[in-house]
Amino acid sequence: MKPINIKDKHALFSKQWHPHRIATVDNMQVILAKIKGEFVWHSHEDEDELFQVIKGTLYMQFRDRTEVVNEGGLIVVPKGVEHNPSTKNDEEVHLLLFEKLSTAHTGKVQAELTQTEYPEI
Repeated sequence: MKPINIKDKHALFSKQWHPHRIATVDNMQVILAKIKGEFVWHSHEDEDELFQVIKGTLYMQFRDRTEVVNEGGLIVVPKGVEHNPSTKNDEEVHLLLFEKLSTAHTGKVQAELTQTEYPEI
């Protein structure tokens, strides 16, 4: 039961598209990530995901539109909705994610960027 400084935790890693767990709340995990460029189109059949932008601008692509999430904003992607987080202009974006422990990084999609374990920091 100690405070967690999100900016300090982000400074502990540099690898992009590689989530790091900073806390667990019941069956949910709080994750930090750094992203840059395009990710992978995917969905999560049974889990919602919350993305909060700590630094930069996130472009959350859906098949019918793209939502722009600015620094300090958040977006919830409902279960079953195909999505693809991305950034523009070579910007590195820092995120906080909140999702169930059972959430697979890229859902059922296996790609080069897929991670199966999240280090705890």
